[in-house]
Amino acid sequence: MAEEPSVGLAPVGRETVQDRVYAELRRALIGGRFAPAQVLTIRTLADALMTSTMPVREAIGRLITEQALEALPNRTIRVPPATLARLDDLLRARILIEGEAIALAASRMTPQLLAEIRGVMVEWEALRMGADATSVDREVALNQGFHFAIYRACGSDILMPMIESLWLQSGPCTRAAIFVFAEAGERDSARYHHAILAALDQGDADAARAALVADISRPFAFLRTRIQADGGTA
Repeated sequence: MAEEPSVGLAPVGRETVQDRVYAELRRALIGGRFAPAQVLTIRTLADALMTSTMPVREAIGRLITEQALEALPNRTIRVPPATLARLDDLLRARILIEGEAIALAASRMTPQLLAEIRGVMVEWEALRMGADATSVDREVALNQGFHFAIYRACGSDILMPMIESLWLQSGPCTRAAIFVFAEAGERDSARYHHAILAALDQGDADAARAALVADISRPFAFLRTRIQADGGTA
């Protein structure tokens, strides 16, 4: 099992501590702050969050229910490993759910919203021009901001929690893919976002869905190749 490295978790205050601990761990998982197959201990997380073990234990229980973490028979907790079967399952679900969200959003774009999305895109591209290991957190956050600004326009209160759950489960894999991209010298990520923006600008739901599928499939394909080379698990 993967060794537990130091993670950058923000300390939480005493008020509404259970919800704040859950929100912080959730943010860390979506942002890929934990690696696939990483083993976690309640005591270490509590120390990083500067809180007691009880709210951490409760948050972990919620995250296990959401399939973002898993409990092992020896009473330890870990991030689910990135297996080929899990990658395929996550990608299939994301294509179905996020593809529908972006198709709905395509007909609801406004000039103001398109300008907001382009602003995120400009910042993301500028960051990638000088990307290094210290910029990965911001890169992940901007990528999420780009996608979620679009999805929120879909008008569905049902789809958004489903999308958040899928990002919660796929966050560790997405971050792992960034490093696989870097090792492979892959730098052409921006064109996928530009294709999404062009389709949204035209209000073309089918083109927006196709561009999104190409965008979210790419990191899964890179990671899949790496997992196959490494013997089945990342």
